[in-house]
Amino acid sequence: MTHSTRMEDSFALDDIAHTIQLAMAPCFLLTAIGAILNMLTGRLGRIVDRSRWIENNFTAKDDPRHVHQVQQLRWIDERMRHANRALVLCTLSAVLICVVIAGLFTAVLFDLKLAQPIAIIFVIAMMQLIVGLGIFLYEVRISVHATRIQDELLERE
Repeated sequence: MTHSTRMEDSFALDDIAHTIQLAMAPCFLLTAIGAILNMLTGRLGRIVDRSRWIENNFTAKDDPRHVHQVQQLRWIDERMRHANRALVLCTLSAVLICVVIAGLFTAVLFDLKLAQPIAIIFVIAMMQLIVGLGIFLYEVRISVHATRIQDELLERE
């Protein structure tokens, strides 16, 4: 092995080490998004369970609880749509973060100039995450509104 070859191998290893350092931040972000996805799927599961419970205990139209049950099911339906949208956007964000990580290594491995496309993909991933979290926040607001305890049950003075 010539001195030149050893320098190129050393330079390549330095590039790989630097790329691993650069990829760590997106990897941590990917871990955080995974936790968000876990929370969203758990939330969606609870929403579905609640809808099934109401459906199994659904009353006839002449029952005084019927109107409340219908309203609850409408809110649950809206919550499911929003939770699903948030889940899709956050999942797409995670996929794009994976593309960013793969792009970093591909750029180093093949000596490609991919800085701008990788940056654009990262920005798109962040925008999807932001919108997904915004939709999640809206779903939480619907949930809080839908689960307010009726005043007559609180027996306030």
